[in-house]
Amino acid sequence: MAVSFAPAEPSASAGPSAAPSESADPSAPAGPSASAGLPVSAVPAGPSASAVPVDVRARITELRLSAFAGHRRAAFPFGAVTLFAGRSGTGKSTALAAYEALARLGGGVPLAEVFPEPGACVPERARPDGQGRRGFRIGCTADGAQGPVRLDVAVQAEPELRIVGERLTAGGVVLLETALRDPGRRTVQAAWHTAGSAPVTRAPLPDDRLGTALLPLRVAGKTDGQRRVLAAAEQMVVALRSVFPCDPHPEYMRTPVPTGTGRLMRGCDNLADVVWRTRFECGRRHALLVEALRAGCAGPVADLVAEPLADGTVRALLDRGGGPRTELARLGDGELRYVALALVLLTGPGVLDVDTPGEVPDALRTLTVLADGFDRGLDPDQRRALLRTAARMGERGHIRCVGAVSDASWAVGTEGVTVVHLRP
Repeated sequence: MAVSFAPAEPSASAGPSAAPSESADPSAPAGPSASAGLPVSAVPAGPSASAVPVDVRARITELRLSAFAGHRRAAFPFGAVTLFAGRSGTGKSTALAAYEALARLGGGVPLAEVFPEPGACVPERARPDGQGRRGFRIGCTADGAQGPVRLDVAVQAEPELRIVGERLTAGGVVLLETALRDPGRRTVQAAWHTAGSAPVTRAPLPDDRLGTALLPLRVAGKTDGQRRVLAAAEQMVVALRSVFPCDPHPEYMRTPVPTGTGRLMRGCDNLADVVWRTRFECGRRHALLVEALRAGCAGPVADLVAEPLADGTVRALLDRGGGPRTELARLGDGELRYVALALVLLTGPGVLDVDTPGEVPDALRTLTVLADGFDRGLDPDQRRALLRTAARMGERGHIRCVGAVSDASWAVGTEGVTVVHLRP
């Protein structure tokens, strides 16, 4: 399969509890997604203006897997909380992996680091073209102050890994387009919107980096067109970089850990160190965490504390209130995963080990937590309580959650939760 931006079938509008729909042609004008907020410029003037909700925070509202592993012509809508549901092998983990890959590309990570085994991303039935090339296509939509902005990327996996095409569009205008013109050079030819004396500016860009992430370093911003390109690219990069993949490992959470940065790792191994830091720094959120633990842990819970040990390490304990404290090492796997995920949802980028754009105010960005196996090891009460916590934080707008579960019948109809059912 040669990777290019060839026309594809238009996508059906996807909604909650919908099977994956076919994706739109990456070359088609960008249109608003179902959950898109209005850009500032789209707010109508007059008395009714105050009735129109405006959300300027950069966030991903759709993931498109035009041709990626087991997905083809698929478009998935994202809400504040999104659950992928389906049997094993339907592509839940693959969808989350594609999201994480886009996030890392948005952070400037080289292509080879993002896709160490690119052949696994190529659809199984894809056949090479006359030059032996095969690849895959992924994309997403980021909403925010600039309205919906679409990014679509074509990656060649064989015979060598490289980006062979990229397109950034907003409001029906192609703001950036790249294409591989000379296979002998490790560059792609890029053209970005200028709207000045020349309609576009052309220059080579490396074929192992996302061009959208490089635009702020290449575009001067002298014309209205260039400033529009910069604003759209920055919205996309901010939305992508604010992602925290999380998969707690209970076996490591039971061991005391050295005190360090107090930033939670994706496996939550250093949870005790984070509690040591945040219990006093974030009193209000810590109180919310303790409230959540009462709903998900057996027995009474008065507090979650961290205790330093003589060897310089620190351990976490549940304060039972006026009685003995219970080491987290004594909790079951389900309780430990519940504690870790609740902590993640109730903290923020300053506490999580995530590459957030520090130059962007918190009010303009949203952190997205990726939780493969969202309900793994949890009992029915724990998973419902955790989902309520995720929905509560999603309603506030600063933390979103995308998770994968085998069965989402218990979550369907929950306010603020989008369920996407995947089928073989």
